[in-house]
Amino acid sequence: MAVGISPQLVTADEMLRMPPDDGFRYELIRGAVVKMTQPGFSHGVYAARLLAALLTFVEARGLGFVTQEVGFKLESDPDTVRAPDVSFVSRERIGSTTLPRGYIQGAPDLAIEVLSPNDRPGHVRRKVHDWLAHGARAVWVVDPARRTLTVYTPDGHARVLSADQTLEGGDLLAGFQYELARLFTDL
Repeated sequence: MAVGISPQLVTADEMLRMPPDDGFRYELIRGAVVKMTQPGFSHGVYAARLLAALLTFVEARGLGFVTQEVGFKLESDPDTVRAPDVSFVSRERIGSTTLPRGYIQGAPDLAIEVLSPNDRPGHVRRKVHDWLAHGARAVWVVDPARRTLTVYTPDGHARVLSADQTLEGGDLLAGFQYELARLFTDL
């Protein structure tokens, strides 16, 4: 859930130079700095499990980069910077031998969002729309309460997978397979 804190407009460059980490996550929505509530433990476990599976797959094949909670600049004037829980950016998108120090322009190739109990459906729909409208080739939304993962694609399709199904990477991550039972396994 987001809580607005900025009465004046801020640019992406100004946000990048903000004081060091105070323990909270922030996004920049049309120039307004928005404080995000801290996710709970299970949220972190689901994100970490997907990050680990993707990182292993992507690095073994030299496909690109998997990150956690990294900002992407989606809009300018006023600026919007969003940060998915997990993201994948293909090597082709980076296009250099040096990793960018600031925000990457546009959405990651894959944005993964893990729902928290206080996430509002309208807010989640807006985030999915923003990712896809700004270049994401897929968005995965994990719903721990329903034990589902929904795959959204730019063509408007949404495919809901249950805990007994296997997530596949499609054209974006050809050959990637992950049994969702592993994601939703509790202690």
